[in-house]
Amino acid sequence: MSEAEKKSRIVPWLLVILPLWLLVSAGFALVKYFKDEKADAAKEEQRFVRSVSSESIADDLRKTIDVIGERNTGTPEKLSAMASMIAGSLGPSNTGYDVKQIEGPTGFPILMVEVQSKNRDASPVWLLTSYDSPQGSRGAEKNASGVAATLAAAQALANSSPAHPIRFLFLPHANEPDAPIIETALIVANLIKAAPNPKAILCIEAMGEAETLILTSRDTTAILPVEFQDLGKALGAEVICLGDDFDLASSLFEMNLPAIRVATRPTLLPQEKDDNTPFAPTAAASAGRLVELTRRLAKSP
Repeated sequence: MSEAEKKSRIVPWLLVILPLWLLVSAGFALVKYFKDEKADAAKEEQRFVRSVSSESIADDLRKTIDVIGERNTGTPEKLSAMASMIAGSLGPSNTGYDVKQIEGPTGFPILMVEVQSKNRDASPVWLLTSYDSPQGSRGAEKNASGVAATLAAAQALANSSPAHPIRFLFLPHANEPDAPIIETALIVANLIKAAPNPKAILCIEAMGEAETLILTSRDTTAILPVEFQDLGKALGAEVICLGDDFDLASSLFEMNLPAIRVATRPTLLPQEKDDNTPFAPTAAASAGRLVELTRRLAKSP
């Protein structure tokens, strides 16, 4: 058989086999794509839920107040250590969140984790807390207790299926007057405004003095009428701003965001010493109320 005849026989086979091979390979690629997508989704769902407990709260308070201590731009290594502790507690090897790091104005990260809802267009519930401390202070109420409560809420709600997404933000600057607090709040405001209109914005701080929550805002109509009488009480901001008229909720309110301060005591006065570790069972009880408040906000219409 001549070379020309051999080629004439091969060409029809190639015309059949080549499209078939392309079809089969494309099919395998699609199968692999959807398997990988499903595996990624399953990985996202594999989270370790940890109930709020005095032991876990005590451990987080000890690490923040005693081991890390003062954490601000004057002690940058401590501020970085605090960010690493939060990311480690919530990340894949522990709670299982995908921890997003958003660069702050001085390079310290704003950390974000999310509990997704089936409706991606639903209004999110935001929980914000700061992980810095004032200069010269270990920051027990400013804001180790707020961080511990917010970590506890993120761990307790990790596998929930809320009607509204729940987004947790941990900020590097809110308690040190010389730090870029406004610039940090502006980054947060832009994040919130880029999403669907917020269902609620809760700013968590000073959670160690009592079990009952105090919800305050410059506009009390911003406090949604979700049933929380068994969890705490709503007050005007003037009742709790005893010292400098500054807190994260007030800064965000000035940026046209209906932020609510959640705490168990008024703001600290400038001269107040803030180095004493809160009583863990009390802090755990207030954290449990925060979890329940968040759950109610995220499931209500």
